Amino acid sequence: MKLLSLALAAILVNNVVLTKYLGLCPFFGVSRNFRSAIGMGLAVTFVIFGASLITYFLYYLILLPNGMEYLRLITFILVIASFVQLTEMFIKKYSASLYKTLGIYLPLITTNCVVLYVAQENITMKYTLLETCVNSLAVPAGYMLVLVLFACMRERLEGADTPRAWKGVPIALITAALMAMAFSGLAGII
Repeated sequence: MKLLSLALAAILVNNVVLTKYLGLCPFFGVSRNFRSAIGMGLAVTFVIFGASLITYFLYYLILLPNGMEYLRLITFILVIASFVQLTEMFIKKYSASLYKTLGIYLPLITTNCVVLYVAQENITMKYTLLETCVNSLAVPAGYMLVLVLFACMRERLEGADTPRAWKGVPIALITAALMAMAFSGLAGII
């Protein structure tokens, strides 16, 4: 039950985009169409999960026993950068169209604060390995959920009769604010 609560809280109630305002650059940049939102969501999921597992083991097997906790941040950043490079090479090789669609936002996963946030949160909250796995899958699942919902709304807004002054970024910001309000209504669930 605790793992289910952790997952639901990460996906719906404490969604990193809508409650912590992390990862907004790709949220607004890649969410123009459904396909790129799915691709970015899967790439972020892979990076967060892989980086979180490696940082978990590095922290508890190397840094903590040797009294080098102060190297946590730099170690985590190096692991994340490595995973992003691996992901970028994989997508470039196996899906050139997705690679081209994601453009500059793919290497920017390295600086996506969501990835570092999850790795740090797993250590700060003293999650077990199983809780780390659940959190490291639930947070990007929530990220992808919001990214895909937002992409679907933006696709519909392109064809909507929106006042000229609100077209583009203004209506996107208003839509994101309404999504944040809607998700905040789920706070009583967990």
